Amino acid sequence: MNTLLVTGGSGMIGSALRNILPNKGFSNVVFLSSREGDLRDTETCFGLFRRYKPDYVIHLAAKVGGVKANSDYIGDFFKDNILINVNVLEAARIFNVKKAVSLLSTCVYPNKVTYPLTENQFHNGEPHSSNFGYAYAKRMLDVQSRAYREQYDCNFITAIPNNLFGENDNFDLQDSHVIPAMIRKIYEAKQESKKVTLWGDGAPLREFTYSEDLAEILLFLLEKYNGEHPINIGNTKEFSIKEIAHMLCEILEYDRNLIIWDKSQPAGQFKKPSNNIKLLDLGWEQEKYSNFKQVLKKVCNWFILNYPNVRGAN
Repeated sequence: MNTLLVTGGSGMIGSALRNILPNKGFSNVVFLSSREGDLRDTETCFGLFRRYKPDYVIHLAAKVGGVKANSDYIGDFFKDNILINVNVLEAARIFNVKKAVSLLSTCVYPNKVTYPLTENQFHNGEPHSSNFGYAYAKRMLDVQSRAYREQYDCNFITAIPNNLFGENDNFDLQDSHVIPAMIRKIYEAKQESKKVTLWGDGAPLREFTYSEDLAEILLFLLEKYNGEHPINIGNTKEFSIKEIAHMLCEILEYDRNLIIWDKSQPAGQFKKPSNNIKLLDLGWEQEKYSNFKQVLKKVCNWFILNYPNVRGAN
């Protein structure tokens, strides 16, 4: 009997895993949510591992947010993520978890870096100043995984996605990521027959990976990857923020000429393209990533059907 424990099980990637996990070979899957206990608290975290006795762990739980939240609460992002990660991996060690996959972020990469982002540049300098608290906490998750591998022979691996989006995302306008924030802003502007204000000038380039694609990749890594170093797993196709805004206007039937680009607001780094050749060499195929515009439309349709009862909107 193999038990898989998913931390952050009620979030977007946890929900995507819930959709695809049937018939994947696990006799028991536990999706942990914050309602079951605060992973920042050591005894609570250990108690959950003691109760469920997982054989495998996919560690998704984190305090996350967009550019503004990361800048405004940079100390909270560091503290909360450090506490969560230290507790989860220590519990996984103590309770003899066979393998743990932990999710990082492309923000762990240095601000000054050679593009595309390759895993060997991971610790070669400071991350971007806009979110260094979150970035350093995620870097330490990699350090802890490697340290436990060396000292305790734990099979703990880490994976680096890029920008994620999907159903069950967080649509809070204060701390959501770029796609859910734009979906909500444009949809509500249309409902109210108003202009919509988006941050920056729309020029920055980003890569995006659909949540169910990421869920499939995490299960793929659970089976195929046992390396000590992080592995990039995101779709490497780039879009500008303005391109995505125009796609959303088309999907949501909103006049894109009504967009106001507020250049006084932070836009983040101009670009941070990644290299996923390590994942492709493992056997993952580029064609397995979903068509971006098709899944963007799917997410918009889900949002419309569930609005206003989506996470962060009420």
